[in-house]
Amino acid sequence: MDFRLNEEHEALRQSVREFARDVVAPVIAEHYEKHTFPYDVVRQMGKMGLFGLPFAEEHGGMGGDYFALCLALEELARVDSSVAITLEAAVSLGAMPIYRFGTDEQKAQWLPRLLRGEALAGFGLTEPGTGSDAGGTQTRAVLDESTDEWVINGSKAFITNSGTDITALVTVTAVTGTRPDGGKELSTIIVPSGTPGFTVAPGYSKVGWNASDTHELTFDDCRVPAGNLLGERGRGFAQFLRILDEGRIAIAALAVGLAQGCVDESVRYAKERQAFGQPIGNYQAIQFKIADMELRAYTARLAYYDAAARMLAGEDFKRQAAIAKLHASTVAVDNAREATQIHGGYGFMNEYPVARFWRDSKILEIGEGTSEVQRMIIARDLMG
Repeated sequence: MDFRLNEEHEALRQSVREFARDVVAPVIAEHYEKHTFPYDVVRQMGKMGLFGLPFAEEHGGMGGDYFALCLALEELARVDSSVAITLEAAVSLGAMPIYRFGTDEQKAQWLPRLLRGEALAGFGLTEPGTGSDAGGTQTRAVLDESTDEWVINGSKAFITNSGTDITALVTVTAVTGTRPDGGKELSTIIVPSGTPGFTVAPGYSKVGWNASDTHELTFDDCRVPAGNLLGERGRGFAQFLRILDEGRIAIAALAVGLAQGCVDESVRYAKERQAFGQPIGNYQAIQFKIADMELRAYTARLAYYDAAARMLAGEDFKRQAAIAKLHASTVAVDNAREATQIHGGYGFMNEYPVARFWRDSKILEIGEGTSEVQRMIIARDLMG
């Protein structure tokens, strides 16, 4: 098995690396400090085609694959995770459900702008009282046959890209009835931004990802046409499981980028910082820390490469995606902690990138499936 990149993927990786270095790095610290969304950066990412990477050209995409998206996420996260998660959520959680499950009409209506980065979409799954228990969804949608409309009531929490000036819609999972076995019938419904009864709360005050957009959403007798049902009625649970399986590979790639960024910054700092008459990089204690950090990033990268390869080959990849996400998120936290230690007091100052990396790393063990959930998936797959 050859994990070396082909020419096309290598060219993409290099292009995104240069963009992250030359465009993202100079401005992101100010956005992070002020908790502002980097619209200009997103606009330029759209012009590069990053939002359309894994989508077919017939829908306005770049005709690439999911692995290309992962490479882009890794390179962006080497510099900043807020920008990387904006892209990840916009593609794998925002546009992908419509691409995978939408009707031809829904695709024609929404995908062109989403794939150009001119609009964003949110994925309304998590709720204040459910968290990892997605099957405990309380949001409800009732079909009003007199008007042929869904009437939605409930709330969602921690929804990325849901309240920007360019957010066009959110896809919402809701209980739409009862299954024959007595369980909840879950479906997914498209809710355009600005729909009466759909309220976006003020942005959260977060520990990290401060330049990304995250909100709580409420639905109070929110009405949308019956045709806004995404995919089959009652298939919402299966649909979002498919989306989350793919998304775990993308989050793993993002986590690897953060971990590698910690290596980059630590190597740079260790060469420059003087202590006891010489660069601290001359001391074996620092060298070993950096070597271990590189080891972790390297192995985590192989894990997500493998999961992506299985996905693209049409093989079962659920366990490998969970392994990649679990390992990479753990590596990101470990590397961020060690990079902060190497930087000493300066690592505690927000002017240094490792301070952002440290604050951004922890959510990777929580978002899109906690580490505990990943262990459950791995164990259940092994046990049959």
